Amino acid sequence: MGGAIEAAGLGRRYGERAVLSDVSFTLETGQTMVVFGPNGAGKSTLLRILATLLRPHAGSVAIFGEDTVTRGWGLRGRIGLLGHEPMLYRDLSARENLRFHARLHGVGEKRADELLARLELTARADDPVHTYSRGMVQRVAAARALLHEPELLLLDEPTANLDPHVVALLDPLIGRNAGPTRVVTSHDPAGGLANADIALGLRDGHAELFGDASAFSADDIGALYA
Repeated sequence: MGGAIEAAGLGRRYGERAVLSDVSFTLETGQTMVVFGPNGAGKSTLLRILATLLRPHAGSVAIFGEDTVTRGWGLRGRIGLLGHEPMLYRDLSARENLRFHARLHGVGEKRADELLARLELTARADDPVHTYSRGMVQRVAAARALLHEPELLLLDEPTANLDPHVVALLDPLIGRNAGPTRVVTSHDPAGGLANADIALGLRDGHAELFGDASAFSADDIGALYA
């Protein structure tokens, strides 16, 4: 394995407020890192930096050996982001959204149709996204993130508030055994640790814990929320 992500001293501010401060970690190719912490701890900001959507105000991060600031344009085709915002055009259908994103990535339309089928969306694929349930929107958003077969998946609470059937549909594509290196945010101490190689715990933008997931207990993670 080689290094997938190397972050050193990451910092990010919103105005005068520090959202991330001196966060460092290394993640090897093929590993899963689960990021824990209360709301406002900096988890989503960290994912947006890794996705090259935000620049750090301090420190640096390299993905697959490439600096995210100077080489972000070359990295975006290797990264898939599934965040709280689905990044879909709500007046377009699922099929139209996926075919649009497929063209952006130079991917054939067949790939979009395959993902629609795997996620049991074919019957509603031509209906506008704004008519979909939350679970259906999440499935389309996952398909968008997976269209180009990314090497790194960034997943911001990807199964929160989803029913067991949708979770089961998504797991082979974005779960621990899906293949890509993954960074996942979670509020589930036991479930998150069970699916992690590496655990990172944030509180008030600082790394309170980092290391092999097997070294931490659910109580250790729970203390972040105290």
